[in-house]
Amino acid sequence: MTEHPTSHESRRSAPTAAPSASPSAGTAGTAPPGGVPDPRSALQQPAATGFVPVPGTGFAVRGGDDIGIGGDRSVTASAGPPDGQGATRGAAEPAADHGPAGDASRAYGDARDSSYGASYGAPYGGSYDPYGEVAMPADGRPAGVPGDEPGHGQQRPRPDGEGAQAAGAQGPPTVPPARSAHPGESGENRETAAARQASGDRLRFIGAATRRIARGIDLDEIVLGLCRATVPTFADAILVYLRDPLPVGDERPTGPVVLRLRRTDRIPEEPDTNGLRLPVLPAQPDLGPAMGGTAAELSEVRPGGPLAEVLRGVRPLFGEAQAARTALPELLGPDTRLPGGHRVILAPLRGRRRVIGAAVFLRRPDRPAFEPDDLLVAAQLATHTALGVDKAVLYGREAYIADALQRTMLPDSLPQPTGVRLASRYLPAAETARVGGDWYDAIPLPGSRVALVVGDVMGHSMTSAAIMGQLRTTAQTLAGLDLPPQEVLHHLDEQAQRLGTDRMATCLYAVYDPVAHRITIANAGHPPPVMLHRGGRAEVLRVPSGAPIGVGGVDFEAVELDAPAGATLVLYTDGLVESRIRDVWTGIEQLRERLAETARLTGPNPPPLEPMCDEVLDMLGPGDRDDDIALLAARFDGIAPSDVAYWYLDPKAQTAGQARRLARRALARWGLDELTDQLELLVSEVVTNAVRYAERPVTLRLLRTDVLRCEVGDDVPQLPRLRQARPSDEGGRGLYLVNRMARRWGATRLSMGKVVWFELSMPPGAPRG
Repeated sequence: MTEHPTSHESRRSAPTAAPSASPSAGTAGTAPPGGVPDPRSALQQPAATGFVPVPGTGFAVRGGDDIGIGGDRSVTASAGPPDGQGATRGAAEPAADHGPAGDASRAYGDARDSSYGASYGAPYGGSYDPYGEVAMPADGRPAGVPGDEPGHGQQRPRPDGEGAQAAGAQGPPTVPPARSAHPGESGENRETAAARQASGDRLRFIGAATRRIARGIDLDEIVLGLCRATVPTFADAILVYLRDPLPVGDERPTGPVVLRLRRTDRIPEEPDTNGLRLPVLPAQPDLGPAMGGTAAELSEVRPGGPLAEVLRGVRPLFGEAQAARTALPELLGPDTRLPGGHRVILAPLRGRRRVIGAAVFLRRPDRPAFEPDDLLVAAQLATHTALGVDKAVLYGREAYIADALQRTMLPDSLPQPTGVRLASRYLPAAETARVGGDWYDAIPLPGSRVALVVGDVMGHSMTSAAIMGQLRTTAQTLAGLDLPPQEVLHHLDEQAQRLGTDRMATCLYAVYDPVAHRITIANAGHPPPVMLHRGGRAEVLRVPSGAPIGVGGVDFEAVELDAPAGATLVLYTDGLVESRIRDVWTGIEQLRERLAETARLTGPNPPPLEPMCDEVLDMLGPGDRDDDIALLAARFDGIAPSDVAYWYLDPKAQTAGQARRLARRALARWGLDELTDQLELLVSEVVTNAVRYAERPVTLRLLRTDVLRCEVGDDVPQLPRLRQARPSDEGGRGLYLVNRMARRWGATRLSMGKVVWFELSMPPGAPRG
């Protein structure tokens, strides 16, 4: 890493400038009574040419340089002016660890390799963790600065005078014999180096802590990151209050401002008198020795009250400050007892537009108090946390909108067609706000058939979701035309090309006929379906994969397969079987094995659909949710041959009467005599219309399921229209009767004509198919 030229110049000039480092020169600071130098006294001296002291930070910078808060090690900083002995070497300045320059930097007290728990962390103890964690000593006592002589691990004097009083009570501190790391270096310079090291350690701690906070993507992760970064390195306990509810973006909240205790954290308790360590209490805010009593779960901020004024001020305050003394009881509750001295910091959390909460940092009475520079640390932590919370709330809202948009384009509920039972699942991607283009659908077709569709638009964006909606609507329209599966995919391919050159998707389209117990499948680059047979055998169906929709100029092929009663067809998108830790074919094999294992649990009977779908999703492990998942399962029950009656009728004038007689016999065989008169009238009207224009034989089919369905087919493509007949008209009333008497009716155009159908409700207690 490139070093700052100033550091080289200071190291080269160090041997020649040694005499200026004597205490009499007055440039390194003034020692207080007792012989212990004040590490902050150097900041009270005028800065040398080219260096500007930064108030409240404990260091100075060369004119024109920027200070990178966040752990940037390319910054040149100094705790005081250049003294001719390398004083310009900053605690945050990098240096090579080899050669003469590295030796000189170590000799002059370079804090690059020190830890936050070693100088600034002398009250904290332990060693530095790049993510803001410090390992506390096993005995819980403050640790000294590594490498200091006995006596130099003592606490440095603090501006609040607490350390000075303690020193006065015990008499003047004993100054150990100075052991200079460089010829001519005094103990006073070592104290100055320790101050520089503390400033650099603060910067490194802030950088590590803010990086940990920034790693979070949702609200809980960000708040947890703040707690883990600060406890026990910076504080023994922390309480985080956030507005409830949190405002989103430019929303202007109405009503009272309420803060809710979002999270607490603290280090484990010290062992009791019996040597037993007390457990951590993560679920409730009683912080033990760090705070007496229990913090309030909810706190309403009174307009114009002490807490509102502190939050409006934004700047962190010590708990002993007048404003904080009146605000903390309003926040934590009047019965809460806090440690004395500078052991409490109240830091408002201000987002991009408004204050969204507050954080309270606490230290135990047996631990050194906070220093004034710790307010700067708390301010940085609070700022980054508040901005992270703002980001998480916005991101969460985007994820909610994306998921809602995706779900509105999926069917609210699946139809219940005759001869097949359906179940479905949809899971968004684990990474929030990544809306995908997966969809599924089930479309009833004429003749009690059903079309099963599953597709996946490539990409993750709002555009992908919009394209998915258009393709799904197109597929429903094409299915209504009762086109063969391969033709449906062909028209979908043309539609995708009209939407854009890069609008590609995979799709699988299947049509199940419960009467013939057959299924016809066409595939456009989609993962193959899996069939679970009665008895527990699962197989991956051999279906030509084809090219994805949107490629253009591709012929799609359809295959017709057996679909026996009791079998289950599972359609899915690639998010179920493909992830960063496994390829798609490995995932398909795992899916097949999971289905077979699930079927073995129920013996010869097929497993229930809903629990089976849950079992399939349970195969997903950590890291397997890279993509959204659509799952559609179809259990084929079929229609028994005994519940079907089918005839071909020649288009003659006597055909209507023949149709009435055939229908009457079928109803008598099924025990549905109550429907005879109604069925004969409607069959006569529909067959008469078909025979009038047909040139080929007319088909008549009756299906007994939960309803009685009648279908009449002919070779005329024009669909009949319902109209109001005039009194003088001799015809035009047939469909009017069908519309009034039938439960449902409709007409579907086929490739060789059309089918007109209607349904009649089964009488109470009648046998059903």
